[in-house]
Amino acid sequence: MTRAGIWFRATALAALAGTGATTVSGVLGGGGGHRVLAATTLPPLAALVVASAAVHRRLLPASLAALAAFLAAAAVREPRLLHLAVAAAAVAACSVVTVSSLAGPRVEGGAWRDYVTLTKPRIMSLLLVTGVCGMIAAAHGMPSPGRFLAAVLGLALACGGASALNHLIDADIDRLMGKRTASRPVAAGRVPGARALEFGVALSAFSFVLLAGAVNLLAAVLALGGNLFYVVVYTLWLKRRTSQNIVIGGAAGAVPPLVGWAAGSGHVTWSAVALFAIVVVWTPPHFWALALLLREHYARANVPMLPVVRGERATSRQIVVYSVALTLLTAVPWALGLFGDVYLVAAVVLGAVFVALAVRLLRSASRASAVLLFHYSLVYLALLFAAVAVDLAA
Repeated sequence: MTRAGIWFRATALAALAGTGATTVSGVLGGGGGHRVLAATTLPPLAALVVASAAVHRRLLPASLAALAAFLAAAAVREPRLLHLAVAAAAVAACSVVTVSSLAGPRVEGGAWRDYVTLTKPRIMSLLLVTGVCGMIAAAHGMPSPGRFLAAVLGLALACGGASALNHLIDADIDRLMGKRTASRPVAAGRVPGARALEFGVALSAFSFVLLAGAVNLLAAVLALGGNLFYVVVYTLWLKRRTSQNIVIGGAAGAVPPLVGWAAGSGHVTWSAVALFAIVVVWTPPHFWALALLLREHYARANVPMLPVVRGERATSRQIVVYSVALTLLTAVPWALGLFGDVYLVAAVVLGAVFVALAVRLLRSASRASAVLLFHYSLVYLALLFAAVAVDLAA
């Protein structure tokens, strides 16, 4: 029996504070604030159950009891005395989990730099750009500083939590794919798997709490949905089973614009859906350019990426097809009157370069062409979303 890590204990404290605040709020009369407290308490409770089931089985009965009692309190509102009694039971169970998490010998968790690495900062930065641009576009300008910072931090926590769980799930693949991935924190053993899981579920839960409490519930639900899609659908299911993994799984990376739009306007419109669709179609040519560079690495780990399954030539042809489709798709929002002329000029110019680089890759099949297309695809998406923000904020 080992002691739970700091991120598990932080989650337990958040769950305890949430159940306690919700119960007190109920005693004082409830209302809208009571419902918000209840909504923001559920993710930490669920995170405790997940972490307990995976790595701290001794804490699972109390964690399940806390979640079950909290849900029962939400379902049984009358008689009021029973409602409060069940809510108090949830508080008591959370207290047991919190205190019990301190028991056992301490296990080293790893350096803070490794935890930063677990969040995949480079990938996160691009996701945040699309989310921020979506928020500015939806608000037709900069939102209030408080809302803006809360939305950015909440989205960053969601992205970081999903990435940490991806590190954990893919640790076996990372060890086979070469020195770069084998040196990642979990694969190299610098961060124990249990600590990575605690870290990932904690960040995911805290993301929901922050977004639901300081932004709005829709943004929180969208961020959590994208998180679960990336971890469960893409990483656990699609990645190791089909060469079309990134075609479907790319939807996870397309969620940040939806989160940003919901944060900026409080709802999701067709403009937000258009941004989502653009990222979905952008993802395959972007990722396949990288996969061409890492083809042997994926083959070594038996991951069915398209270059491994169908070869480099077929992959290059698919990149051209998707880059043309992307360029055509980016004109649709302008044709529907969703975005203006500033956006259209950027979409046409950026798309023309994207297609030209894709055709060059098909003709040359060189590593240099794949590298150029991969790096340009990053610039392309950032500039296209910046154009959306400028267009709608003007």
